[in-house]
Amino acid sequence: MKVVVTGGAGYIGSTAVDRLVQRGDTVVAIDNLSQGRRQALPHAAHFAHVDINDQLAMRSVLREHQPDALLHFAALTIAPESVRDPAPYWRVNTSGTLNVLDAMIDVGVPVIVLSSTAAVYGAPERVPITEDSPLEPINPYGASKLAAERAIASYATAYNFAFAALRYFNVAGAAGDIGEDHRPETHLIPSALDAAAGLREPLSVFGTDFPTPDGTAIRDYVHVADLIDAHLLALDHMVAHRASLGAMNLGTRGGASVREVLDAVERVTGIGVPVVYSGRRPGDPANLVADSSKVREVLGWEPRRSTLEDMVSSAWSWRQRFPHGYRDDDQQSRSLEGNGFSDAPLGSRQKTTDVPLMAQGDDR
Repeated sequence: MKVVVTGGAGYIGSTAVDRLVQRGDTVVAIDNLSQGRRQALPHAAHFAHVDINDQLAMRSVLREHQPDALLHFAALTIAPESVRDPAPYWRVNTSGTLNVLDAMIDVGVPVIVLSSTAAVYGAPERVPITEDSPLEPINPYGASKLAAERAIASYATAYNFAFAALRYFNVAGAAGDIGEDHRPETHLIPSALDAAAGLREPLSVFGTDFPTPDGTAIRDYVHVADLIDAHLLALDHMVAHRASLGAMNLGTRGGASVREVLDAVERVTGIGVPVVYSGRRPGDPANLVADSSKVREVLGWEPRRSTLEDMVSSAWSWRQRFPHGYRDDDQQSRSLEGNGFSDAPLGSRQKTTDVPLMAQGDDR
């Protein structure tokens, strides 16, 4: 199969590219490298340095490669930033998706899997959250992704292609040499690891008086490798049946509190996580946990790596190998002294003061 992956050099996108290549598919990764890292891509993948907002370039790439399907990961994903500066979120997440769809129609690509988000639900009153829960996003990030979902659904009906919109809760962990390298980093697990290692200032945790067992907010986490399993299952199902799957939640239903995540980080690393506790932020729900029954029943998906220990351990292993993420000059020390670890202990590295962590859990 020939698959185009937008946002293919990002954390989740590059994990998908790597898996597709490993199973023998021909893959074209599209990325503008504003957040993606070229070094995360396997050499066997074709790479197109293209912005999805460049309509002519998108059509050119799809015409050249004539893919059988498209995985659409390209997006902006930081919810608080979308409140401060919403314009790029509408431009990339919504208008950019329209460009992708128009290029698909032009070439006749029959299948698309959208990387969507639990942010489309906003602050639901009931958990676990099902796909038919009210769609009431509370920030431009969630609203722009919901608009993209609706555009894809209407295009699929009108122009006769199959789609799935996979709504992520919180993605974590590393898959071998592929891990999280966001700049700045706002996700809880990698930020907690960096705080423990002395690579950033103490973690900001917002709220200790939620109606949860330990007072901190509960979020649903899924290992990035399990997440990609679901994408491949959806992709193969739609290629085989040429029928849409619609929206599907991807989570593990159990959930973990911020305090439980920090405890797991301390167990895995053997290092205390420095924390600054603050009051709740307006609009933060106490509990966001997915009901993923649909994807389990329809596709037989089962998350096999999504325990806190697995996610934190794999992320910590990756961080030890790549203490500063992927080097822009591609000279990251993957195998110093023959063992793949940096020559200086993580705890001795210079701290970063990028931004305070939004430690209620990730937004995607």
